[in-house]
Amino acid sequence: MESEQLFHRGYYRNSYNSITSASSDEELLDGAGVIMDFQTSEDDNLLDGDTAVGTHYTMTNGGSINSSTHLLDLLDEPIPGVGTYDDFHTIDWVREKCKDRERHRRINSKKKESAWEMTKSLYDAWSGWLVVTLTGLASGALAGLIDIAADWMTDLKEGICLSALWYNHEQCCWGSNETTFEERDKCPQWKTWAELIIGQAEGPGSYIMNYIMYIFWALSFAFLAVSLVKVFAPYACGSGIPEVSQVIFSVIKHYYVLAVASGLSLGKEGPLVHVACCCGNTFSYLFPKYSTNEAKKREVLSAASAAGVSVAFGAPIGGVLFSLEEVSYYFPLKTLWRSFFAALVAAFVLRSINPFGNSRLVLFYVEYHTPWYLFELFPFILLGVFGGLWGAFFIRANIAWCRRRKSTKFGKYPVLEVIIVAAITAVIAFPNPYTRLNTSELIKELFTDCGPLESSSLCDYRNDMNASKIVDDIPDRPAGIGVYSAIWQLCLALIFKIIMTVFTFGIKVPSGLFIPSMLAYYHHDWFIFKEWCEVGADCITPGLYAMVGAAACLGGVTRMTVSLVVIVFELTGGLEYIVPLMAAVMTSKWVGDAFGREGIYEAHIRLNGYPFLDAKEEFTHTTLAADVMRPRRNDPPLAVLTQDNMTVDDIENMINETSYNGFPVIMSKESQRLVGFALRRDLTIAIESARKKQEGIVGSSRVCFAQHTPSLPAESPRPLKLRSILDMSPFTVTDHTPMEIVVDIFRKLGLRQCLVTHNGRLLGIITKKDILRHMAQTANQDPASIMFN
Repeated sequence: MESEQLFHRGYYRNSYNSITSASSDEELLDGAGVIMDFQTSEDDNLLDGDTAVGTHYTMTNGGSINSSTHLLDLLDEPIPGVGTYDDFHTIDWVREKCKDRERHRRINSKKKESAWEMTKSLYDAWSGWLVVTLTGLASGALAGLIDIAADWMTDLKEGICLSALWYNHEQCCWGSNETTFEERDKCPQWKTWAELIIGQAEGPGSYIMNYIMYIFWALSFAFLAVSLVKVFAPYACGSGIPEVSQVIFSVIKHYYVLAVASGLSLGKEGPLVHVACCCGNTFSYLFPKYSTNEAKKREVLSAASAAGVSVAFGAPIGGVLFSLEEVSYYFPLKTLWRSFFAALVAAFVLRSINPFGNSRLVLFYVEYHTPWYLFELFPFILLGVFGGLWGAFFIRANIAWCRRRKSTKFGKYPVLEVIIVAAITAVIAFPNPYTRLNTSELIKELFTDCGPLESSSLCDYRNDMNASKIVDDIPDRPAGIGVYSAIWQLCLALIFKIIMTVFTFGIKVPSGLFIPSMLAYYHHDWFIFKEWCEVGADCITPGLYAMVGAAACLGGVTRMTVSLVVIVFELTGGLEYIVPLMAAVMTSKWVGDAFGREGIYEAHIRLNGYPFLDAKEEFTHTTLAADVMRPRRNDPPLAVLTQDNMTVDDIENMINETSYNGFPVIMSKESQRLVGFALRRDLTIAIESARKKQEGIVGSSRVCFAQHTPSLPAESPRPLKLRSILDMSPFTVTDHTPMEIVVDIFRKLGLRQCLVTHNGRLLGIITKKDILRHMAQTANQDPASIMFN
């Protein structure tokens, strides 16, 4: 009788464009073997009307809800806190999008009632542009302040400007008339620590004193950074991009400045993305459209991440593509436009601040005009191979070290680890001028072409005074002693950076990836150039090889492609170098993928235990939903709630005895017909609120999830209606649904859980963690070893 009533009744799904359909599971949406059950309000009416044995209802056939009824209209009285999420809990994208559609319909239906409602409608429509504008303004301003402060604190390790303490080394000597071309960084206003402390500018004593002060300041900055992170923002450590990908955010702007100034081998792209997302998260609370909807807030964070990359690399377009390729889980066209606008505003603000004094967004902006030749594709591809091998080595070595840190006592002392790494870095870095430089200055040194105004040792070429041409116009001059010395120092710096970056990335300070740049040195007598390069003519650009090598190495580590090429293209401003960059980056990705498809960010997501389903990972096994769902054989039965047979004490006991995030609601233990899904947090908040605000609610009060309360004896305590917190349309699949379809559904809809039914009866539940454990099992890994944070 119960099944016949179910087969002859309809249901209404307002959140899915009011599509009316039959109610049986087999007659719902059937596509490629998956049957998805979108149960809604009328479905609950028929469930309320179906009288179970031994239960008496005031209505035997509930009245239907008309087509104008909305999902939020079912809430008798909104309960504060219901519909929110705890930290580190996955949001329900489907529910959040439904809430936003209902909010939008409600605003549109009222906007013609009065001028005030029209104003509210316009404010709601423009709030998205306002929040990304504020995010871009704040991101650009903070990035400028961070760059200025980081440069000042980096130079503070070597000395101080007596005329103006807030000037860095370069700014201090700008107004001096006593500098020379060879020693342009020396001026009376700038004093090293040896000059201030012992009064000596040269000699062994001066070198030792500067060495000691360099280590002292490096350790001080590192200690302050890790202490602030540990005390105030534990989740500010690391790159920030894996956390942003998982939408975990915290305030880190001051700590990154200290981490950079300490001299640690780290970059700034991750922390600046994190900073921008902190700004976006903060400003989203000013607008109800975003503060009350977690899915909409994620759109702001996607735009904020684009602004972060825009100010980190001076590449607004690359920032948008980075957000699309690397960070965002959900990226509609509207978010693309707002990401573009946020990146534009952030870049404009940073350009207005001009933190480097070169009218550029970054310190290492370069401009090449020499064309590249076809034969150079071969060394470019070789750089790509090196980048792929370096990326594979770095990921494996860094993850192995981070895993060892987590599993040993060493990981229990993060402050000590940072101090040790900073001390080793400072001790080894000081003797080498290239490791002493911060990341941006080193990249600028390697990217810049030699010219008449360059005094770098990399440009120490011999001048032939008897030559017929101007010496600076002869590209094949013999290398001087400074060039060979610089090459050896750069080789040592490369080895040092490779080793230290493996141990630095992932420690408890805000850190990004150092971009390993490579130096190209050539002579026209080398066999590869002998047939192609004419003597006395420009042939190759060494800085271009450094740029391509940097892109290849970063591509091998992160497995980025399109966004990385566009970022480097925006840095150089040369369209003609797109092909070399594409060749090197794609080669590095192919070589890296041969050793493993995970980039460094995905590897850290997995290491940190974030339940993340990577869209790049394919699922090819022929298993069914019944093979993955819980409960499995020999497991205890599924923890469920009944529609109207449980008391407040029963539900509270179930919450206390289990750790599940939600519970399916069924008609009765006998029928197992699915009614909906109730979240653990919503149940707890609703019961606590009812005890405070409603009289007569006690432990023995009957809890009712139905629309109409059943008739109870006169002496019974007042029942508690919790229909308002019930998800009436939990996503369901049948037990015969292929798991590859279930995985795609979880990825594309961002589900938290999915219920498994058979002919409308509840069988089990599949969560994202169940899928990840199953994927680990199919990859011959121990499912019990997959730990979640």
